[in-house]
Amino acid sequence: MTKVPQAGHVKTRLVPPLTPSEAAELNKCFLRDTAASISSAACDNNACAIAVYTPVGCEAAYTDILAVDFKLLPQRGETFGERLYFAAEDLFKCGFESVCLIDSDSPTVPAKSFSHAVAELTKLGDRVVLGPCDDGGYYLIGLKKPHRELFEQIDWSTRRVLDQTRQRAREIGLEVKLLPPGYDVDDGASLCRLCKELLAEAASADIAPHTREFLRKLTARKKL
Repeated sequence: MTKVPQAGHVKTRLVPPLTPSEAAELNKCFLRDTAASISSAACDNNACAIAVYTPVGCEAAYTDILAVDFKLLPQRGETFGERLYFAAEDLFKCGFESVCLIDSDSPTVPAKSFSHAVAELTKLGDRVVLGPCDDGGYYLIGLKKPHRELFEQIDWSTRRVLDQTRQRAREIGLEVKLLPPGYDVDDGASLCRLCKELLAEAASADIAPHTREFLRKLTARKKL
């Protein structure tokens, strides 16, 4: 799930400490790193990588961001819940047996977490797979059917999202499988956390390399 990374339209809660242009560049790095992890998991699991994007007409912006194996699918819907549900519905209409919707704000989630989601969805029986975030939301939701109930009566952008989604799943009799936790980077505190994690001497070079390089250059010229 992605929005074209245009200055002033993405990562606005990071302005300040970042400028609109810096926030957009950081978002590009998030997309590159997340796309690389998705591509790796897709290759290992015979899956397909798709960017569900908005707005229509800006497709060229993804040329130097997404891996060549990515396909594009436009978003539709007004509210966040509608956009998620319609994305799942449209992907199932394309013929996929299962679907994972992944956010663009969690660049440190490793490919193995995405592979774990695919493995859970290949098992018999209907279920929902969720990748919990520390802020009470989720970085991934995996489905075997387009259950609209999972996207209704949810207080989006609050700490209640994960719990409410699990409650909706219980109400319709769905088994819930949880992935290892991750975190969104959407405010100053989470940006500081990201810097400490990626710029530490012991940080793994395989995790979010594009984001790490951008933050290294950014912190060299300004204090976050």
